[in-house]
Amino acid sequence: MNGASSFALQGRQGNLLIQKAQLLGAKGDFWVGDVLVKGGKITLVSPEIVLSTDDPISQIIDAQGLTLLPGAIDPQVHFREPGLEYKEDLFTASCACAAGGVTGFLEMPNTKPLTTTQATLDDKLQRAAQKCLVNYGFFIGATPENLPDLTEAHPTPGIKIFMGSMHGDLLIDTDALLEPIFARGSRLIAVHAEDHSRILSRRQLFAGQTDPAVHSQIQDVEAALIATKRALALSKKYQRRLHILHLSTGAEAQLLRADKPSWVTAEVTPQHLLLNTSAYAEIGTLAQMNPPLREPEDNEILWQALLDGVIDFIATDHAPHTLEEKAKGYPNTPSGMPGVETSLPLMLTQAMQGRCTVAQVVNWMSANVAKAYGIPNKGLIAPGYDADLVLVDLTTYRPVRREQLHSKCGWSPFEGWNLTGWPVMTIVGGQIVYNRGQLNTEVRGQPLTFGG
Repeated sequence: MNGASSFALQGRQGNLLIQKAQLLGAKGDFWVGDVLVKGGKITLVSPEIVLSTDDPISQIIDAQGLTLLPGAIDPQVHFREPGLEYKEDLFTASCACAAGGVTGFLEMPNTKPLTTTQATLDDKLQRAAQKCLVNYGFFIGATPENLPDLTEAHPTPGIKIFMGSMHGDLLIDTDALLEPIFARGSRLIAVHAEDHSRILSRRQLFAGQTDPAVHSQIQDVEAALIATKRALALSKKYQRRLHILHLSTGAEAQLLRADKPSWVTAEVTPQHLLLNTSAYAEIGTLAQMNPPLREPEDNEILWQALLDGVIDFIATDHAPHTLEEKAKGYPNTPSGMPGVETSLPLMLTQAMQGRCTVAQVVNWMSANVAKAYGIPNKGLIAPGYDADLVLVDLTTYRPVRREQLHSKCGWSPFEGWNLTGWPVMTIVGGQIVYNRGQLNTEVRGQPLTFGG
């Protein structure tokens, strides 16, 4: 991990005054104002805040020329702890989050051991309390054997089901396994929607091929569409809250456009918006992920679905592997790529280029995530909300450089991309955790709570 030097504790009590920041108005316009933070909460937002002499403010932040946004919440990450810490761990990943303006995350259960019981969930929560610089939550994974745990374990944002692209106990690939999970309880179910049987048959069809581009043909559009249709049908049958993870195909987006019940949500990754199958020729196996990158026309359909609200928000599916693992040669290379540190600059760059607005980025990366998972007091800069904030610079561009990244894996599929909107300062619970390239590694986030 590079660039992780610490600085002295500042604003430890969570009492800050942020002055002259660009703030988003109700109609998406910008205005210049001040934000007062006390006890980790936003207490006042005003064009100008004049403090009395007895106000216990530990730091005044001059934000002139910078834009203040709610901290991003990344609702799908794989941080590899416990069991795979050589790729990433909760500390290094949360450093990457802080540097990227991500003030909270929801992490997936495919660690070693798997997060499938109250005991393994508690273990992750304890690890996070000791190590995480930002706020955190952990999914519980469905197996063929743990139905009681899926309804009783807490706190968790929901149940994760791998319908494909998985092996071992987390693979839930038949109706006989899926139906009891949808039929019992009311907790949100988040699905990795790829059809396992189709993937297996297509692996045989393409056996012996070593071009990583074949990955998108093995785990093809039809594999994704079959699984998404199946999950949607079960959700409608049981009126069950469903979230479709990392939607990757235009076909799935069109399916949801035609038939998306009010209790169903979906997300898309920056990779599936901004990269496509042409990336294999440029970065090889670094472009390999599940579900795979698709065609340029899929990029366009996914973008339109996001803009229209068919897709509700953005997640990175941060899934780091070492460069040594990625160099083994397809098909012996693992699928996945890092993303938490670059996601906000990537999307803000799109906003500055006119593809969307900054207000939409805030909704997709913060407010809508909080709403979908029932996370209270997040996603808005308003009195009573938590002071999880990020100051970004929308005027300066700099490229993604691997030596500046904090993820333990040390690379990015977006290396060399020239981006704006890089965080200058990140605040978690009123405490400054990242400031102009330096991390305050003594800050600790809090466990997120989930309702609805």
